[in-house]
Amino acid sequence: MIEKIWSGRSKLYLLLLPLSFLYGAVSGLRRLLFRLRLKKSVRMPVPVVVVGNLTAGGNGKTPVVVWLAEQLIARGYHPGVVSRGYGGKSDHYPLLITSDTTTAQAGDEPVLIARRTGVPVAVAPRRADAVAAILQHSPADVIITDDGLQHYALERDVEIVVIDGERRFGNGWWLPAGPMRERAGRLKSVDAVITNGGTALAGEAAMTLVPGEAVNLADGTRKPVSELGECVAMAGIGHPPRFFSTLASLGITPAECISFPDHQSYSRDQLSALVKPGQSLLMTEKDAVKCFAFCETDWWYLPVSARFSDEAGNKILDKVIFHIKKP
Repeated sequence: MIEKIWSGRSKLYLLLLPLSFLYGAVSGLRRLLFRLRLKKSVRMPVPVVVVGNLTAGGNGKTPVVVWLAEQLIARGYHPGVVSRGYGGKSDHYPLLITSDTTTAQAGDEPVLIARRTGVPVAVAPRRADAVAAILQHSPADVIITDDGLQHYALERDVEIVVIDGERRFGNGWWLPAGPMRERAGRLKSVDAVITNGGTALAGEAAMTLVPGEAVNLADGTRKPVSELGECVAMAGIGHPPRFFSTLASLGITPAECISFPDHQSYSRDQLSALVKPGQSLLMTEKDAVKCFAFCETDWWYLPVSARFSDEAGNKILDKVIFHIKKP
């Protein structure tokens, strides 16, 4: 139902407009207070790059964070990543991610990013605390913040916004009548706009998510997803249809496609019940990081990576590297 309302296919959004106006007024006032320096923001000793969005739900930020970290490492830099850690609950903050950190403690995305990139990752409600923890324990020379475009308490040097190219801004209204955290005019003040799928407009960098080989949760074995045989696909991400569309583009027709809420927690019995004998369970990498502790031998995940044209990718990297080198 919420997708229908936010996409403009349902007029029920009209009932929520009073709350949306309140949301817009409060968020606009908050941003103004930071711009006027009536609320304090923290400047860190290294450049900060925000990868965020204007809408609620999954837009593809995490693959961009992973891509940016990997590109910076390849050029000799030492990035760190900070996050709010949505969906996780730790008994202390800031929390530095280790091999023993669970998604229940840190949230899905921070654990995924740490596993995928090997860079230092920290979570905290106050992102400046997470940055300070990374700088205390590593030689990081640039910080990437996963989400946090609206977290104005942390000053930033580069702002990158990721847009879902298929859904874009829905009906254009603030939450809860629409998907917007900030209005589309905010794009005029950011450094780069990335469009994930769909059609990139003028000035936007087109991005595609490229799937790799399927990875077995139990032993790390890799093989083409086409060799899995009959499978059941599941996704507990911000926009599950994107995962199912990726499978369709690979010529994969699962016996069933099952959607879960974003940041859903799982149990072995719950997921085992989804497949019949002889079937494999295929999930997203974001789901997989919550399942390694109790996985079965026929569970697989499909990693995806952000891909840009050389020109678009280099433009984004040049903006980031300029600030790293700036005295």
